Amino acid sequence: MSLMRQVWLLVLGVVLASLLGSVAVSTVSTRQLLQTQLQIKNSDNAAALALALSQQGGDAELMQLLISAQFDTGYYQRVAWRKANGQLAFERVAPARASAAPAWFVALTPIAVQPGVAQLSSGWNAIGSVEVLSHSAYAHDELWRSVTRMAALLLGLGLLASVGAYLALHRIRRPLDNAVAQARAVMEGNFSLLELPHVPELQRLTEAMNAMVTRVKAMFEAQGEQLQALRLQAHCDPLTGMSTRKHFLAELESALTRDEGPARGGLVLLRLRDLALLNQRLGRPAVDQALLTLSRAVKAYPDRVRGCLGGRLNGSDFALWLPAPDVAAETAQALADALRVSLPGLGAGIQVSLGAVDLPRELSLGQWFGEADAALARSETQAGYVVDFFRGPNPGAAGTAGAEGGSSAQGERVWRAQILDALKERRARLSQFPLLDREGQVVHLECPLQLQLEADGPFEPATRWLPLAVRSRLTAEVDLLAVSLALEAIARDGKLRCVNIAPASLLDGGFVARLREQVFQAPQAARKLGLELAETAAVQHFDLLLEMGRQLRPLGVKLGLEHAGAGLAQVDRLYQAGLDYVKLDASVVSGASGDAARAAFVRGMLVMLRSLALKVYAEGLRDAMDVQALWDCELDGVTGPWATAQGGSD
Repeated sequence: MSLMRQVWLLVLGVVLASLLGSVAVSTVSTRQLLQTQLQIKNSDNAAALALALSQQGGDAELMQLLISAQFDTGYYQRVAWRKANGQLAFERVAPARASAAPAWFVALTPIAVQPGVAQLSSGWNAIGSVEVLSHSAYAHDELWRSVTRMAALLLGLGLLASVGAYLALHRIRRPLDNAVAQARAVMEGNFSLLELPHVPELQRLTEAMNAMVTRVKAMFEAQGEQLQALRLQAHCDPLTGMSTRKHFLAELESALTRDEGPARGGLVLLRLRDLALLNQRLGRPAVDQALLTLSRAVKAYPDRVRGCLGGRLNGSDFALWLPAPDVAAETAQALADALRVSLPGLGAGIQVSLGAVDLPRELSLGQWFGEADAALARSETQAGYVVDFFRGPNPGAAGTAGAEGGSSAQGERVWRAQILDALKERRARLSQFPLLDREGQVVHLECPLQLQLEADGPFEPATRWLPLAVRSRLTAEVDLLAVSLALEAIARDGKLRCVNIAPASLLDGGFVARLREQVFQAPQAARKLGLELAETAAVQHFDLLLEMGRQLRPLGVKLGLEHAGAGLAQVDRLYQAGLDYVKLDASVVSGASGDAARAAFVRGMLVMLRSLALKVYAEGLRDAMDVQALWDCELDGVTGPWATAQGGSD
């Protein structure tokens, strides 16, 4: 039983006890008063009647008439005249009279009085005595009316006292409920402070809770700073602060395998020529300044453009990946022009070679770097700030033209019409890839959407049509269809499924409301549905993500972030996002088995996210050694090619 209920019952018990006690005391007091008054009345009436009878000179007839007259004018139960020898000379007895009070009340409050007795005389001679006994039924009637009036009054006062006690307890309970909500919010990673109540004891409780929340928040922020230091140590070059070769390759491989993004991209390689000779001729400090100048020029693009990746591949080489078609050559030329102005001031003989390629995303990482290295090698055969550009195989192939920035308007219209027709006719299906826990059990099924763009054609993965769906603002319709298919599949087999939601869908004003209505129609399946958004949704649209969680989590829907990495440090209020889990990007977890710094960073991420009561998964894993290293870090689950090989897919 809750404390408030106990206090409320205690107050109610005190009020009822006071009410019953007051009624009982009042009843006893009134009964005693009436009984005393009735006894006095009997004695006084007997004395008055005796005086009148004594004046009749012993005439029996007159005395009987006087007794009858007195009996008829008063509320008497019995009047009797006894002679001097004790014999009954005359008696009047009234018939029994029913009291207006209930029988149980009469039995509970008996009024017992003795009859009034007075001596009769004629001159100096005693002629007997008279006995007068009044009716007690009238006293019971009055006692009952008095008790009922008092009970009604006390009951009214008791109700007012109960209402006042309820309001007082409600006022006291509000700060307690706030403290409980604050404690639960801390468990969910939401660090909110409360206003101090007016009750001194509750003020101390609230102050203690606020101090605890402030301290926990400070610990979380300290963990974030420590995590940032671990990230820099594991992923970044000490001199330039750019991604190391290993981390850049992991980031690029992750970007190439994601659904979102254009069908083609660009890669620019930069090389500071003759690094060893420059160190001998200009000195290490000057060369370091030259390298910092190169890194600042390259980092300017990832800092300004979402999705760009930059890294230092080795001592003299830098790389820049551009998630857009037909911009690699222009970007490389802009970098060459900027470096041509800034580098000569650091020393004579500093030269930079640049190679740029524009390729389809479906090519492997080795093909990307093979073509880029070839372009860089060709540029090194010439002097100065040379740019060599290679467009790549089949730049105008039909399979990619529609999704590229350089495609014709007619091509885009065709793709848009195909997507709309597929959505209208529900020509779509969900792929299924397992997310496994440490014991090899399926946590849930990852379900990316595939569309059949042409009737009787193949089902195309999202990498083929999602970029144009984003450009055409069709992602909301696509995501609603994916959720609908997931709910239907859950209703059929009861398996937990997770669907990807594009961050662009949050920008549609009616998307969350329509999604909530759709989920609300399937309450049982909704409890086994998960929705994933990319990390960019938390970084760029945090308030929209927060509102989505408020709308859907009460219905049982799980909410998570995928492709999570360094961007989490940019989310100031991650503890308020209302997430259930976070899925670490492949670029963060790949190579953890052979890199102690990377493993330490993953452990730091786990500590920070676990402090927010979040499950932590990893995506894109291929190597069993990396999986084992993550199990050693106590990760909650993994997905990717390794998990698919272990758990199967559809």
